[in-house]
Amino acid sequence: MDKEINVKVRVWRQQGPKAKGHFETYKLEKISGGTSFLEMLDILNEQLIRDKKEPVVFDNDCREGICGMCSLYINGHPHGPDDLITTCQLHMRHFKDGQTITVEPWRSAAFPVVRDLMVDRQAFDKIIQAGGYVNVNTGGVPDANATPISKLDADEAMDAASCIGCGACVAACKNGSAMLFVSAKVSQLALLPQGKVEAKARARAMVKRMDELGFGNCTNTRACELECPKGVSISNIARMNRSYLGAKLSE
Repeated sequence: MDKEINVKVRVWRQQGPKAKGHFETYKLEKISGGTSFLEMLDILNEQLIRDKKEPVVFDNDCREGICGMCSLYINGHPHGPDDLITTCQLHMRHFKDGQTITVEPWRSAAFPVVRDLMVDRQAFDKIIQAGGYVNVNTGGVPDANATPISKLDADEAMDAASCIGCGACVAACKNGSAMLFVSAKVSQLALLPQGKVEAKARARAMVKRMDELGFGNCTNTRACELECPKGVSISNIARMNRSYLGAKLSE
């Protein structure tokens, strides 16, 4: 049985994108170590509502580590101090009794704060719209094994496709770069036969949109790879750079 702990939660409060934000600290007592981090925030909000105070706004959806909505910066780490998990998979047993936990939203010019811990990540959607798809006339639905694909390529494509678009890579990067996200979305298509035809044009279009949206440049510190909850490799960035360079040289 998980023991109960008492913690202080230092939460970023901000009324809107243009409002000045500040930290507020709340005390929570007898929180079970088996409580998930989001459940702890639910408990905090129930306490605030009982005290007739504004609850903390935060994003969440599936709570199963799939959707990437639970985008919180916890004690200096996107999604918290544990590796290869999202915030919803983080449990209170990872914190010590009496510890102060600092919770912030993603910090990026491209992700403006909506309110408190919730940010607007539509920038990722706009990058996908710029080229994260395949144009191919397939006719009827082909059999799954009609197009031979090597296991190595299939595995690498699946690893890239595991990116859930949470934005942890942007939050971890000192430059606010989205290169890991964009390269994963480029790679998951470029590695497969259906995506190779448009590979260069896709890389050019998505990188261009990324730059327009205000994301920073990559300086290869690998913080993005370290903090990615799905372990997406920065080798995807090298692959995307090669496609992008090829596209620019062929202009």
